[in-house]
Amino acid sequence: MSAYDRRDLGLLLLRLGTGGVLAAHGTQKLFGWFGGHGIEGTGQFMESVGYQPGKVSATAAGLAEAGGGTLLALGLATPAAGAAAAGGMAGAATVHAPNGFFNQEGGYEYAATLGLAATGLAIAGPGRLSLDHALGHVFDRGWMVPTALAATAAVTALVVGARNKRLDRAEKEEAAEEQFDEQEALFGE
Repeated sequence: MSAYDRRDLGLLLLRLGTGGVLAAHGTQKLFGWFGGHGIEGTGQFMESVGYQPGKVSATAAGLAEAGGGTLLALGLATPAAGAAAAGGMAGAATVHAPNGFFNQEGGYEYAATLGLAATGLAIAGPGRLSLDHALGHVFDRGWMVPTALAATAAVTALVVGARNKRLDRAEKEEAAEEQFDEQEALFGE
């Protein structure tokens, strides 16, 4: 087996593993498969962690994971698929970041690993054992990599930024309410 063949086989295995895991997580969010909570339950969770509206956020995250993961596994539209999955994982990592790095403590380790693998595949390309290769790389042009990654980074920054502002505002309102309650208790009003 030549080095080129080993590279293609390695990319295939990485695509299947990363894409398969992402697709499974996405179907949990979208359809409630594999013990997931579907759009309704995931939407409620999304609202609780600051992503609003919850159902829209759940749908976007589910499509980024299920769609991006499926396309990565197939090796089709690899730049867009990898970028979409990476964006979804960046949003997930933001939720887990306050818990530190390691997954066992609820940290962002898992989301970061999937996001980096998806980004790496978007950059490296799918290899010859892919639908992109079979179709003559119509959906896998060199210019598509920076375009897809930049667009996804911009949208992710906007979504995560809006979430963070929402959470900061809620935290300030809660602190003000607690201060009011303390003053009310102190002065008996």
